[in-house]
Amino acid sequence: MSGLKKVFIKTYGCQMNVYDSERMVEALGGQGYVETNRAEDADMILLNTCHIREKAAEKVYSELGRLKPLKQINPDLKIGVTGCVAQAEGEEIMRRMPVVDLVLGPQSYHRLPEHARELAEGRKAVDTEFPAEDKFTELKSRPLTRRAPAAFLTVQEGCDKFCAFCVVPYTRGAENSRPATAVLAEAQGLVDAGVREITLLGQNVNAYHGHDRGLAGLVRDLAAIDGLERIRYTTSHPNDMDDALIAAHGDCAKLMPYLHLPVQSGSDRILKAMNRKHSAEQYLRLIERIRAARPDIMLSSDFIVGFPGETDADHQASLDLIEAVGYGASFSFKYSARPGTPAAEKAPVADDVMDHRLHALQALIARQQRAVQESMVGREVGVLFEKTGRMAGQIVGKSDYLHAVYAKGDKALIGQVCRVRITESGPNSLGGELVGSS
Repeated sequence: MSGLKKVFIKTYGCQMNVYDSERMVEALGGQGYVETNRAEDADMILLNTCHIREKAAEKVYSELGRLKPLKQINPDLKIGVTGCVAQAEGEEIMRRMPVVDLVLGPQSYHRLPEHARELAEGRKAVDTEFPAEDKFTELKSRPLTRRAPAAFLTVQEGCDKFCAFCVVPYTRGAENSRPATAVLAEAQGLVDAGVREITLLGQNVNAYHGHDRGLAGLVRDLAAIDGLERIRYTTSHPNDMDDALIAAHGDCAKLMPYLHLPVQSGSDRILKAMNRKHSAEQYLRLIERIRAARPDIMLSSDFIVGFPGETDADHQASLDLIEAVGYGASFSFKYSARPGTPAAEKAPVADDVMDHRLHALQALIARQQRAVQESMVGREVGVLFEKTGRMAGQIVGKSDYLHAVYAKGDKALIGQVCRVRITESGPNSLGGELVGSS
């Protein structure tokens, strides 16, 4: 172990970045690195960044400032910025922060071993070009080490939708799908390592075209893997919810009854300004079709409050849509301009107005979320237990509907799907009693 070097990765943002960070650690394994959870112990520190939210780049610069003293203590420490901020900022990061040795875009992390060798030789590197080669093809197979019961698996990257507020097409590139054979092979490896639930990831995952029958075909092939008990996917676009995928929600038992389907606004005028290419009515009719296929499905969404030009009437239209759908959860944010996007050039809504609207929208969503959680009391659900709880004899996992559930049980049940009768609803979790294995 004395010859091994240590890498620390701080991951920002979405589940795809979590997956990317795992793959970067694995890629560095061939260069003699093992992961550490302490930046102070590291020989290499990587900040895997997200560019979606407001002031994302400034938060990275602030973190780099906090890391600077570590490099003064250990001059051989290498510091890198990866992910979407790296893609967007490029040379600017190197210019502003000389402490940085490596800037690596999200499409190029298969080159990390090569850059690690360059860093060892004292050379810095900026790699933010979209490479001709496919990073997933270039990456080595994942090592067969014991895994947690639930795992992420990226199947699609990039987006061709060009929503007016979004930087993804510029930082992740055009839509690109991994071949189904590669996804199935990686999924089998995860199951062999102890994974029982896989969440398929993509910036626009239901636009997946690496299978001749789309995402629905991939889901059905994954469902045939022995030992894989649960399948989820995120994040989806309403315009890519085809009939086959809706049908899979109705008749594929391993596809969980939870769907994250962002709408962003309930106002047709704002949806048009966002370049969403669907109306509120089309979204509502889509929800009806999905619920006809799977009546108990739980839905979540994303909402942007205060998009440029949003009026009180537009905001009310979003509240009306939320009332009509009845969400089990949702994510809502004040609009923040992303440089380089069309919406960034428009006059902003006053910040105090956005604050008021966000509070009203989140209060409505919170009421719906509480109602859904309370409706679970008395029901039996499947729960995949993932870890021990804070209290002795307690185990914690996720229900079919993605609720956090705790119950008394032996830790030997971790990694198993068990039947649980829900007995109480808390602010962010459900409590239950074991009934038996699924």
